[in-house]
Amino acid sequence: MDFNVIAIILSLFGLIGLAYRGFSVILMAPILALFAATVSGLAVMPSYSELFMGKAVTFIKSFFPVFMLGAIFGKIMEDTGLAKSIAKALIIGLGREKAVASIIASTGILTYGGVSVYVVVFAVYPFAAALFKQANYPKRLIPAIIALGAFAPTMDSIPGTPQIQNIIPTSYFGTTLYAAPILGLLGAILIYGLGYTYLSHCVKSAVAKGEGYGNHTLNEPEDKGDDDLVHWTVALLPLLAVLVVNFTITEFVHWDPGILDPYKSMKLPMVAAAVKNVSSIWSLIIAIVVGITLALIIGRKQIKSVDALTRMLNAGAIGSLLAIMNTGSEVGYGNVIAQLPGFQHIAQVLIGIQVGGTPLFSEAVSVTTLAGITGSASGGMAIALELMGKDWLAWANQIGMDPQILHRVASMSSGGMDTLPHNGAIITLLAVCGLTHRDSYKNIFVITLLKTFAAFMIILFYLATGLY
Repeated sequence: MDFNVIAIILSLFGLIGLAYRGFSVILMAPILALFAATVSGLAVMPSYSELFMGKAVTFIKSFFPVFMLGAIFGKIMEDTGLAKSIAKALIIGLGREKAVASIIASTGILTYGGVSVYVVVFAVYPFAAALFKQANYPKRLIPAIIALGAFAPTMDSIPGTPQIQNIIPTSYFGTTLYAAPILGLLGAILIYGLGYTYLSHCVKSAVAKGEGYGNHTLNEPEDKGDDDLVHWTVALLPLLAVLVVNFTITEFVHWDPGILDPYKSMKLPMVAAAVKNVSSIWSLIIAIVVGITLALIIGRKQIKSVDALTRMLNAGAIGSLLAIMNTGSEVGYGNVIAQLPGFQHIAQVLIGIQVGGTPLFSEAVSVTTLAGITGSASGGMAIALELMGKDWLAWANQIGMDPQILHRVASMSSGGMDTLPHNGAIITLLAVCGLTHRDSYKNIFVITLLKTFAAFMIILFYLATGLY
């Protein structure tokens, strides 16, 4: 094996190992990228300032508004109790007989409405735990159920979802959030159907064996009295506003292709070369701003003072920085690796996956592998699209394939092997639930396998029918 290839492999496994042990990707990604670059004969400082920072900053410039506004929206939904109202209504309202379905539904509605997966975990867990404790169902199954609702179809499959995993492909392929709706809905049905069947079986099997909630003392839910919560039907309005406004602008507003011309004449470093590559981001920014405004109006009674509003908005804005910097660092890392001589051998292998005569299997394998390595759906996908997105798009154009299909396969594949043990959302989920990997990860991993399976099944469906 070529020594340069070995350097890249060592760099990749170094990144996954250090991320698993809790080291920040913001720090480790440039260090390991520069290690690979140095071994491959490139100078350290230009590799950092021109290769790493060049792409990292471009990614941040493109997507920071979405990360920031999404985090602020989630924080408002959390602090005003709107997210809690929705979760409580579904989980407690549907009762123990539909415990699994109610948790999946509540997490799915919140994430599809634009609330971040991290906020959803905090909003849903207390009610899920209270219901499972009352029904004497095993607490260890709660993380997998939340993962199915929050980290699966509403994150990357269902057309129109405003989560970042569905946004990133738009800037590479010039698509919208509603790309390949048939494939997306088919994938969602597969994941939900198989996942619900599996988790319901786990609950019934455990109960049949006499296993109950268990003796838990960490992060157990407390009854804090939620009588002052806004009614759940009203709490849903900001989520619906995001979806409706985004859909309306995406489908019915036609941006003037020449709107960027004055800025091009200024010789600015453009975020996108054409309006089609950035219009989906513009639509979503407007939609989230509307959602934020509506959430503030509806939840105004929970905002006791200007200082409370300031803390809420600041917490959301500051909280977004870690997410965007993590992903930006992974994009910078991918750009360094892409320029190394050894990567050409790896790229040839990945591009050489030509099952069905399309780039889809190559894309799916590459995206889900990198998502697994980095422990991040958005980070792994961004690296893969930065490295090979142009090749896949050129291949698709050559065979007359609609870029929408590339978008949906990339998005769903990013949500495949991303939820390995070192994934940040999984670590947070288990911490919030007061459980360990040993307690609950086995069931989460089954959901991970189902997500990966669904991504490849939609490819086979497309190849067999041509529908997307």
